[in-house]
Amino acid sequence: MNWRAGMVKAAAHFAIRRDLTHARSLPALRSKLDRRAARAFRMAPFTATLTGTVGGVDGLWVSNRPDSGSVMLYFHGGFYILGRPECDAAMVSVLARKSGARVFLPRYRLAPEHPSPAAFEDALAAFDGLLEMGYAPHQIIIGGGAAGGGLGLALLAHLLNQGVQPAGAFAFSPWTDLTYSGASLVTNAAFEHMLPARRLTEIRAAILGRANAQGAADTRLSPLHASFPAPPPVQLYAAETEILRDDTLRMRNRLPDAEIRIVGDLPHLWPLFHNYLPEARETLADTAGFIRACLAQSSTGS
Repeated sequence: MNWRAGMVKAAAHFAIRRDLTHARSLPALRSKLDRRAARAFRMAPFTATLTGTVGGVDGLWVSNRPDSGSVMLYFHGGFYILGRPECDAAMVSVLARKSGARVFLPRYRLAPEHPSPAAFEDALAAFDGLLEMGYAPHQIIIGGGAAGGGLGLALLAHLLNQGVQPAGAFAFSPWTDLTYSGASLVTNAAFEHMLPARRLTEIRAAILGRANAQGAADTRLSPLHASFPAPPPVQLYAAETEILRDDTLRMRNRLPDAEIRIVGDLPHLWPLFHNYLPEARETLADTAGFIRACLAQSSTGS
């Protein structure tokens, strides 16, 4: 492990994890994490951002000298209760620059103000909105991180069951199982640098609210329980020591041909720290190559 990784892990543990562990006010926590993201993460050079609305869902367009007619639909993380497109925009700007695709990050509704399936409904509306704008499914790649990674996979499962196949999908540290049946939630609890496992039950209750009859196994929240007929290429990343590791590993049961990559002792959603971590930059470069390959293959086969 290099010294930069050690510093980032320490910062994640003593800042982000501490805030998540001891937070009592959700609005204050949201504001604090937003401010930290604005200070810590820097856009790739030549990045352009523009607010916009797709399919009735507000969001943020990110582009960096796009060289194709393709688009990436990327969902930010934050347990479905935190985060916003601006928090992930710097990381996504790197993917935009290296992949040549424009990116739309939806400002999907957050719980507890908007319990599940509000986020999924916004994700689907944004995808449909891209189709209305003239993009074909083979020109769209779906991505996300943490809860946003799970949301992207849930959207992918829904689309495939409707006979719609995007160009591909990728996710960093995806949250795929809100039934909490993965062993790493327990075995990695002491090693996790960012997420406090002891608050997950409380967070899930906020996400579900009172109206979700299917509960935690709802495939709109837990794509680990979904089916993926005739999937496109899928790439999933997770860290060996994070509590959500098994949420990624067990997706092999649903997506046997997926490219699953487990890295070493890094923080949850480490690509966010691309300004500091060589490992983060390597992951983003690899993912951008995956995106380009998906779009090229899909375009050839269309």
